[in-house]
Amino acid sequence: MDRADHLGQPVITVAPATRADADVWLELRLALWPGEDRRNEFIGEISQMLADAGDTVTFIAWDDRAGAVGFVEAGLRHDFVNGCETSPVAFLEGVYVSPAYRRRGVAGLLVDTVADWGRQRGCAEFASDALLDNTQSHAMHHALGFQETQRVVYFRKVLG
Repeated sequence: MDRADHLGQPVITVAPATRADADVWLELRLALWPGEDRRNEFIGEISQMLADAGDTVTFIAWDDRAGAVGFVEAGLRHDFVNGCETSPVAFLEGVYVSPAYRRRGVAGLLVDTVADWGRQRGCAEFASDALLDNTQSHAMHHALGFQETQRVVYFRKVLG
């Protein structure tokens, strides 16, 4: 998919991530989920996702002039997904757009690409989640057509 502004603006193209994109993908992941201590973890995860692409997908948004400007990761979930009634469900694992490209439709283009990917795999529903205090993510989800289904607080008790 691509989006072009015909007034001399850059063309944004969305394409599946490939092995050649691993370094760019890593930097985009670190921008979304910061922490240099995560670099090696992410390198391993990217390598695993490239090797086992079956139920996961990553798309990168490219500006024809500036390079990578965003990415989205998604997967198919066959287990119960809160607020959903069908299976499998396309699940938005993460989406990031560089600050200079926000509010220009790039996140929508990335999410629409995942929605198409999910439909092609038989999904009738597309889900996501966000932390309770991440109101910026809530606003993005609402703007992209997601409807809030539930709020949950998870608990645990260490047994031992």
